[in-house]
Amino acid sequence: MRVRRYRVLHRTIYVYSDVVSSSYGRAYLTPREFPGQRLRSHDVRIDPVPSDRSVGADVYGNTTLYFHVTAEHRRLEVTGESMVEVTSRLPPPDSVSWEQARPGIENGPLAVEFTMDLNPPELNPEIAAYAAESFPPGRPLLEAVTELTARIYTDFTYKSGSTTVSTRVADVFIARKGVCQDFARLALACLRSQGLAARYVSGYLATNPPPGKPRLIGADATHAWATVWLPAGSGDGHWIDFDPTNNKFADERYVTLAWGRDYADVPPVRGIIYTDAKESTITVSVDVAPVEV
Repeated sequence: MRVRRYRVLHRTIYVYSDVVSSSYGRAYLTPREFPGQRLRSHDVRIDPVPSDRSVGADVYGNTTLYFHVTAEHRRLEVTGESMVEVTSRLPPPDSVSWEQARPGIENGPLAVEFTMDLNPPELNPEIAAYAAESFPPGRPLLEAVTELTARIYTDFTYKSGSTTVSTRVADVFIARKGVCQDFARLALACLRSQGLAARYVSGYLATNPPPGKPRLIGADATHAWATVWLPAGSGDGHWIDFDPTNNKFADERYVTLAWGRDYADVPPVRGIIYTDAKESTITVSVDVAPVEV
């Protein structure tokens, strides 16, 4: 079992062309804790200092920070700093077909929500037909997911700036290009089109790969991948993380921030401002540095 420790520094800077009188924000910058990931320390610094801030949990158990800056400002900086330990995680051996992995009220009731389409809808016959090629009758679930992951990696081109956070999955499917969040969302649509439960995962990749390993796309940036539900003998089953951007299952280089049904559930930082500014810029920098355990 391999254990990696990382210092994660995630800084977002907003600059406005005029004074902002009030800024409300919501941040998903606290890495989750679960078997395989431990949060050793965490802090979020905001400049100017908010007049009000609070921490809570959303419906999926993600930690969220709400803040309100009332001091007039032209620049807002939000910095999350965390120390996280991640343990190597390998997918369990296949034991069920993908048809048997479809959750129901009696089998995986908490996963059923993640089989449903979004609003506005993302599923269409073209995406369902594309997914179906990897899901012939009786095929083991993880074998099918492995092939689907490889097909997305091969059939679609990673191109920074080719999409925005509001780009629809159908448009990515037609253009055959996008970034990590697009490929994660495409994978979710494919799985859900087959009646399977799948979640969107927001997080990071380690900056420095282990010796002899290639540098992965998405390093030094926020990253996104998908996770599929696999039933177990008891309880709510397992969630198996896979990354179509890099054609692999997640390992100890993946740091999980939050998960939900879609990107819109867990953006790192978003908010509302009151200003007459006509222009603004946003700069995001991420560093995921390995630390000796």
